[in-house]
Amino acid sequence: MKEHNILGVILAGGKSSRFGSNKSLSNLSNSKLIEHVINKINKYFSEILIVSNDSKLILDDPNIKIIKDCKEGYLGPLVGILSAMKYANQSNKYNWVITFPCDTPFFDEIIIEKMIQKTYSKKEKIFLIKEKKQRHNIFGTWSTSLEKILEQDLNNNYRKVDLWADKIGCSYIEKDIKKENEFLNINTKEDLELAKRIYNKK
Repeated sequence: MKEHNILGVILAGGKSSRFGSNKSLSNLSNSKLIEHVINKINKYFSEILIVSNDSKLILDDPNIKIIKDCKEGYLGPLVGILSAMKYANQSNKYNWVITFPCDTPFFDEIIIEKMIQKTYSKKEKIFLIKEKKQRHNIFGTWSTSLEKILEQDLNNNYRKVDLWADKIGCSYIEKDIKKENEFLNINTKEDLELAKRIYNKK
């Protein structure tokens, strides 16, 4: 069942400086890296928003909207989260945004289900994925009511997702790793080659 009060968001606004080009458009098997993420989350959300500053990213899907960061100059993923909150609030349809990185193709779909369940919370406003002691801050569930606070804090030079989430107060979605490299983050060409080897063993 697709959720209608939750906006599914893929953050793809990074500079990919270590990769050398837009990594979200790199091929992994027969699909672009970002398409692997889209294919996983598409059945859960009535609309998917992609935050990307690359005009070459074009997707022919009426359920997918692409926007740029709401602030000029790359200021980190918090700006992408803010951009998603602004879009969600302007549409007046969404109470939550759930964010996913564009470069982590092997995560288990059970994560999506757990993130959606947290939107029934009456108190907490941020949930992040955590396995053992490691936090995965881009896998986040965010109340859209935080838009103005986040914008103000960005203007006061908050840049790191974990520091801002701790400032607001966040809860965690515990995840036991079921498979190796589930949270492999592709930052370099070497990471992509590893991802290809993993994909070919599936």
